[in-house]
Amino acid sequence: MTDTPGSRSLSPEERRRIIDIAMELARTGQTADLLDFLDHGVPVDMTDADGNSFLMLAAYHGREETVLALLARGADVDLRNSRDQSPVAGAIFKGEEPVVRALVAAGADLDTGTPTARQAAEMFGRTHLLEVAE
Repeated sequence: MTDTPGSRSLSPEERRRIIDIAMELARTGQTADLLDFLDHGVPVDMTDADGNSFLMLAAYHGREETVLALLARGADVDLRNSRDQSPVAGAIFKGEEPVVRALVAAGADLDTGTPTARQAAEMFGRTHLLEVAE
C-alpha cells in the first residue's frame, strides 16, 4: 500500500485491518469496493497470512465479476497460496465453471500447483470443467 505525500504512515495494525477488509471484499464479491482499495494503492496481488490473493479468494468463492475485474487490473492468474494451490484449481474444486472459463481465458496454467487443476478435476469428479478449458 502506498502512502500519499503529506499523509502519515499506517501502523502495522492499520495495514492488517485494511488487508483483512480488502480480502473480505474479494471473498464476498464486492467488486466496486475492492477496486476502490486498489485505486488507493492496495496492490492487486496482495496476499493474506495464508498466501491467498484477492484472485484466489474470488475464484474459490465463485465471484466471476470480481475475478474478471482483478484480471483486468493485471492480477497474476497463477499466483499460488502458501499451500501451493492455484486459483483455477480452487475454482475447479468448487465447481465454478464461469470462473474456470475466465481464468483459462486469461492464461491460467492447468498444470501448476498442488494439486494441479487437472488433478483436482480428477479427484473431485469435475473433469467436465476441463472441457471448458479446451
